[in-house]
Amino acid sequence: MKIGLLSDTHSHIDEKVINFFKDCDEIWHAGDIGDYTIIETLKSKAKIRAVYGNIDNSEIRMSCPQYQIFTIENYKVLMTHIGGYPKRYAPKIKSLLLKEQPDLFISGHSHILKVIMDKELNILHINPGAYGKNGFHKVRTAIRFCINNDKISDLEILEIQR
Repeated sequence: MKIGLLSDTHSHIDEKVINFFKDCDEIWHAGDIGDYTIIETLKSKAKIRAVYGNIDNSEIRMSCPQYQIFTIENYKVLMTHIGGYPKRYAPKIKSLLLKEQPDLFISGHSHILKVIMDKELNILHINPGAYGKNGFHKVRTAIRFCINNDKISDLEILEIQR
């Protein structure tokens, strides 16, 4: 199963990231979508799983939950927008991680790409950074990877200068 992952598009999407995700089975968006047309564009390319972010309007919040918790290829995933990262989780997130015990925790919001293993909770954390043009980041980023049974492999990063 090939996954495309992005966050913080803030109403911006372009052919570079669409091409990067062209062979993906699913595309996951970790919030701050900005405009519902982003969801529609991504849905036309692959199955989409998305969560709303702090800038998202009521239309997006009605169609995207705050949390996505699901299992894919024997791999449990928890995705939200504001989550923090190992040793610095957002309030309420650590208790949710302890309760759900995912293998993979995905969050956005920080605009900083991170792939970190939380050795304490035995959870891989991924933040894909920000693909939009708004924010302090100098490089727009997205990630793609494969999930096969209970393993993640072939992680690749798309970097576009702003």
